[in-house]
Amino acid sequence: MIEHQPLLQSNDNNEVVLRLERYEDIFSSFDIRPYAKRALSADFLEELKWAAADKADGKVELTLLMPTKDKNEYHETIIKERLTEHFRKHHRDLLEEKRHVTRVGSAMVAAGVACMGLATLIVTAGAEQGFFFSFLVLLLEPAAWFLLWEGMDQIIFTSREKNPELEFYRKMSNSHEHIAFKAY
Repeated sequence: MIEHQPLLQSNDNNEVVLRLERYEDIFSSFDIRPYAKRALSADFLEELKWAAADKADGKVELTLLMPTKDKNEYHETIIKERLTEHFRKHHRDLLEEKRHVTRVGSAMVAAGVACMGLATLIVTAGAEQGFFFSFLVLLLEPAAWFLLWEGMDQIIFTSREKNPELEFYRKMSNSHEHIAFKAY
């Protein structure tokens, strides 16, 4: 069971303190692999996101409180590595995903502008060019508008949807030296 409880007094505005009953609270209960490969618990990540949301830019100092009788430095070292690996991997993946969305959106905008240019070229060349060119203009105009607006939507809105999660993983990916286990 994870509880957000500031049991330690700290003057650091970037500190997140979570109390654990056991190390397994960090990991998915469905994953039985060793700590070094185990998937993190969705509950743990949600609690951590909630607790880190209002922290200033920079590194988040994560303090995980464990019962004194259950502390194990060997496990803690492995868990710190696993947490760091998870945060860095997800930060890289989200950053690449955002870049991909922006690239696709930019390509769509460019294709929309190209379609508009081609339609304009056909129209200015003269309407007497026949059925095929009239049909091509009718095809290009809606395609141009669709590509332009959908591409802008990808660049402006879809890429922004990734920002909160990307910001969380950016903060956490820089905090390897700032993950500590303490007894309670």
